[in-house]
Amino acid sequence: MALSDFVAAVVAVFRRRPGDLLPLYLLGVAIPAIVRVVPFLAIGIAYLFLSRSGRLESIRTHLVELDPPPSPDADPEAFDAWATGLEPIFEQLVTPSLVALALVAIVVSVVLFAVLSAVVAAGQLAACYGRLRGERGLVAGIDGVRRYWLRFLGLFLLESLCWVAVLGAIGIGAALFGGIVSLATGSAALALPVVLLGVLVAFVVLLVVRALFAFAPVAIVVDDAGVFGSLRSAAGFIRAQPVEAAFYYVIAIGMLVGLSTLTGLFSLVDVVTVGSLVSALVAMPALDLLKSAVYCGYRDRLNPPEPRTRSLRDGVRAGLRRGWREMVSFVRARPGTHAFVLGLGLLGFWMGWAAAGPYVGTFDASIAARLEGIFPPTMAANLFGNNWFVALTTAYAGVALAVPAIVSLLFNGVFLGIMARLEVAPLELAAFVVPHGVLEIPAILIAGALGVSVGVTAWRTWRGRASRTAFADALERAFWVLIGIGILLAIAAIIEGFVSPYYYRFFL
Repeated sequence: MALSDFVAAVVAVFRRRPGDLLPLYLLGVAIPAIVRVVPFLAIGIAYLFLSRSGRLESIRTHLVELDPPPSPDADPEAFDAWATGLEPIFEQLVTPSLVALALVAIVVSVVLFAVLSAVVAAGQLAACYGRLRGERGLVAGIDGVRRYWLRFLGLFLLESLCWVAVLGAIGIGAALFGGIVSLATGSAALALPVVLLGVLVAFVVLLVVRALFAFAPVAIVVDDAGVFGSLRSAAGFIRAQPVEAAFYYVIAIGMLVGLSTLTGLFSLVDVVTVGSLVSALVAMPALDLLKSAVYCGYRDRLNPPEPRTRSLRDGVRAGLRRGWREMVSFVRARPGTHAFVLGLGLLGFWMGWAAAGPYVGTFDASIAARLEGIFPPTMAANLFGNNWFVALTTAYAGVALAVPAIVSLLFNGVFLGIMARLEVAPLELAAFVVPHGVLEIPAILIAGALGVSVGVTAWRTWRGRASRTAFADALERAFWVLIGIGILLAIAAIIEGFVSPYYYRFFL
């Protein structure tokens, strides 16, 4: 097959029913939101421990008595003296029980992240394989999770061991040889070329390892191979189709360099979520589709869907209209769920308001100070990216039986409650929030309700009360509802960037 055929297959999958593939990549973005439930739970346990043991009251007393920190640049000695006043607080926090709790939380978080990464990666590549054969992608992905996740985990662990072995062996060898050269010649400068050579050798070997492991996950899905069998199949493919393999490597490197450049450019103007959104919605699915298409061509199993005949602009317009309709329909169909998430948000706000009470006058927040030196276009873009990213992760993290979505709602409520209680000018804060908040807050609540809805469907599927097709439908519907939420958040971000910072000043 021509290389252009593989690119055409990728474009055809993207253009035809993107909601049948992209939800699994948004699940990948939501993994940290699921994992952070563990440290949040640990913090809750630590809070109860500190409260019951009387340590929390002692910490509060020290914080209230603590003066505002002086500038470390203007008066280093005064800052050091102020930092010394923190020692009694750390003495209350650093106890054997709390240290053990922190270590358990770290270990559980790492293990959970590795397992979830393997689970989602298995679903993503299975969905790519299904779409490239004209099948329902999300159903194929759900089936792939059940069938391949353990093999993906084994493959990830094996690659990690290879990296550790390569870096360890070459690092130790370079250090020993460099030491011998240095001792023999009496000059440490002569050991530098040895170290540089070791770095170059390590880079080349790790590049070969990554090139081999890049196609191993595809071999697991396409060939139904095991961990070591997938490596043999990947090596056989590279030997048999070096041009196709090299084509993928070049595209992958070029896309990753371009993504890094784009992320870096936007980070210069404090727009930090563009890289994550482009990676989840474009770069990673495109690369997975491309390597799956290349490997399917090698196995003669490529049968992609027919490409769309309408223009890209018409497709975008139709997608936005569908997203708005799906969002409105979702809100109307689930009033009880939305009432529940509103209650959670208010509960979190009350908890934050109550928790910040003892620190009023000690730690002050000022909306006027936070808005100094803003640039409206940058602010609007950053707010949209951050808020939509939060909505995406909240909704799809709900797949873990709705728990992360509930935690996210409570956390955001607590944060807002704390900021509102500590604000030095509450009327100014209210005047700033109202113009954009009437859209932004409901949008976040809809995302939370969506996460709860997805979690309920996941629970029903796990219990055998709903089919995998119903679960796939819920994931795809969530994708389109999030498009509608994105429209709300885009309007809110424009208002917050261009209107709210100036409107509220009438209340000064």
